[in-house]
Amino acid sequence: MYNVYQHWDPLRVCIVGRSYPPEFYSWIKIPHVRELFEKIAIETEEDYQGIIKKLEEFGVKILRPNLPEKTFVDGRHVLPPMNPRDHSAMIGNRFYQKFSKFGNEYQHILDHIAEQGNPVIESDSIDSAMVARIGRDLYHGTGAREHEIPSLNRDLASIKMKMDKELPEYRNHIINTAGHSDSTYCPVCPGLIISLRDVPTYANTFPGWEVIYLPNQSWRKVKPFLDLKRKNLGKWWIPGFEYDQDVVDVVETWLGHWTGYVEETVFDVNMLIIDPKNVMVFNYNQQVFDALDRYGITPHVVPFRHRYFWDGGIHCVTSDLHRDGVLTDYFPERG
Repeated sequence: MYNVYQHWDPLRVCIVGRSYPPEFYSWIKIPHVRELFEKIAIETEEDYQGIIKKLEEFGVKILRPNLPEKTFVDGRHVLPPMNPRDHSAMIGNRFYQKFSKFGNEYQHILDHIAEQGNPVIESDSIDSAMVARIGRDLYHGTGAREHEIPSLNRDLASIKMKMDKELPEYRNHIINTAGHSDSTYCPVCPGLIISLRDVPTYANTFPGWEVIYLPNQSWRKVKPFLDLKRKNLGKWWIPGFEYDQDVVDVVETWLGHWTGYVEETVFDVNMLIIDPKNVMVFNYNQQVFDALDRYGITPHVVPFRHRYFWDGGIHCVTSDLHRDGVLTDYFPERG
């Protein structure tokens, strides 16, 4: 059976996402806009292949989803299956999935997992973009924003009750990450966390662990680009948008100097750990690399040039199905 108990155990089997090929965008009428989307498609698959090549160097078996059979539904083009992490989690030997809601893109993968003997469970509330698997301790993030804080304590208690019911053999901790956990912090190895901000619960949830903070990184730095992109959300996937100058502005702004800006300026804590001594990252940060070196960990830089265009980091575009290892209790004093 496949299993994942700690996300730093040696990775053996992994899903890697898939995007549309360049010919998908043939419906775009304006030549230079179509060419830009084709460029995104080509570079995205090139970067997927870079991720796959690096994982295969470490002996990881790769599974990939199929593209949707129907790519245009209810007046909109269907997003490709790029971020399997957002819809799945192997916790112990149970596989939680939301794939069945999206069509048959992942059916062959679900069949493969079932053939290994793993229970496949459909769940709306569990995915490994929101839960860090640290042996007997599971750390579940929440999406509560600052203006929702007055109701947060009630929500945390409700979430914990639900997780304790679904995962009774684990110690479940609920922390407010204000979005996907894997875009907020990464426990890289026992004793070390890389974090974008000071999550107040670290002292309690990871007592004695070193936390490397990266203030003003990632989403905050790219907010102007994201705001411009979201301004036109829903328009630029619909035929006929070619007469919308705002859409053209978005594409040209996003693809003009965007790639270099992200690669040179923003470090993403959305990392994929291959094994206790190797981790995959999208770019360089001296503070992070120095910390990894102190723990004997080698970072492997693999580009994903349109990470923010697709809203998916290296952890998002993968989903680990099997890692060597056994359930370990890193905080036995908790009983």
